[in-house]
Amino acid sequence: MGVPSDDAVLIQKGKKPGEPHVITVNCPDKHGLGCDICRIILDFGLYVTKGDVSTDGIWCYMVFWVVPHSSSPFVRWPSLKNRLQSLCPSCSVTFYLNDQSSTSAASSVYLLKFFCLDRKGLLHDVTQVLCELELTIQKVKVTTTPDGRVLDLFFITDNMELLHTKERQDDTYKQLNAVLGESCISCELKLAGPEYECHHGISSLSPALEEELFHFELSDKESRSQALSPDMRKLKKANVVVDNSLSPAHTLLQIHCVDHKGLFYDVLRTLKDCNIKIAYGRFSPNSNSYRDLDLFIQQKDGKKIVDPEKQNGLCSRLKVEMLHPLRVIISNRGPDTELLVANPVELSGRGRPRVFYDVTLALKALGICIFSAEIGRHSSSDREWEVYRFLLDENCRFQLSSMVARNQIVDRVRRLLMGW
Repeated sequence: MGVPSDDAVLIQKGKKPGEPHVITVNCPDKHGLGCDICRIILDFGLYVTKGDVSTDGIWCYMVFWVVPHSSSPFVRWPSLKNRLQSLCPSCSVTFYLNDQSSTSAASSVYLLKFFCLDRKGLLHDVTQVLCELELTIQKVKVTTTPDGRVLDLFFITDNMELLHTKERQDDTYKQLNAVLGESCISCELKLAGPEYECHHGISSLSPALEEELFHFELSDKESRSQALSPDMRKLKKANVVVDNSLSPAHTLLQIHCVDHKGLFYDVLRTLKDCNIKIAYGRFSPNSNSYRDLDLFIQQKDGKKIVDPEKQNGLCSRLKVEMLHPLRVIISNRGPDTELLVANPVELSGRGRPRVFYDVTLALKALGICIFSAEIGRHSSSDREWEVYRFLLDENCRFQLSSMVARNQIVDRVRRLLMGW
């Protein structure tokens, strides 16, 4: 039935340098498949210039035009195809007889531990190697000693599921040693034990920090903790319109909003978590920093969304996710200065990809050393969040006690996260 599984994903390279690559997915449908595909595209550092999605509930056809982000020009296209194909349900008849919501077993978690001399940009350089090797950072604990040495604990999973092999481990050691050089004192890679659960959470957040990070309202507080520069504040706009007059079976959702990196992922993630099905969607190209999305949708029961309360709830949720998919603030942690970044976790338990990569890249570009760092999960406002905490080294060109300097740091980090 249908196309062979190895033809479920096709990638056509641009004919000229700078032209988008075209990713085509043609396979059986399942709930949230578009979200999962956009997540992988974002994980590979790609920007979607436009897209089309259509499905009859059984079979789907999706086309995405993509280009690499300037911050991550290196793309392993064969690996991207393999990752996308792994998401596609089986094309056999048995697929329709099985529970489509079934998921594969969780990947093994490995502990990468290295001890070395510290330097500016070290954390990002290691993170870049892990990204290029398609090793996903699940948790991290970074600590700098008083004598200028750093102990890094990375809890990682292998997207290629090969880290148990000697060849894959040797390649990982080789790539890391090329970055660490003579500064490396020791480096160890092994299956994670009980220590993974010990580092699962994060240090407790004060009520004031929780308020700033999670309890965000679309009002005059909109730019309160985001410290956006004036030109970015002018762009803070998102319109969501619901129309039930154009289709007898579907609700039309029209979105007009500021473009940002991962926009399609954020929209589709929200719809997936709200159990909304997309029958057809078109993502128009960027126009003056804005995007238009037209989505014909249904509820899980196959009916239109006619309840005004449900319509308003969905529109409000989408606006929040489009305007503030990531929260970035700077605060005091005792005598130290701390940068915090938070993003909502999918109901499936997956966090947003490449956040740690982008934050460490922004801090490296600013010449700011990271004294310590940690990633963990935090539950607030009836949902789970992934929280990144960075203690910043005071020995940098910024006067970290200055509000102007702090706003500049937040602005730079958020711009890179949003692709502005």
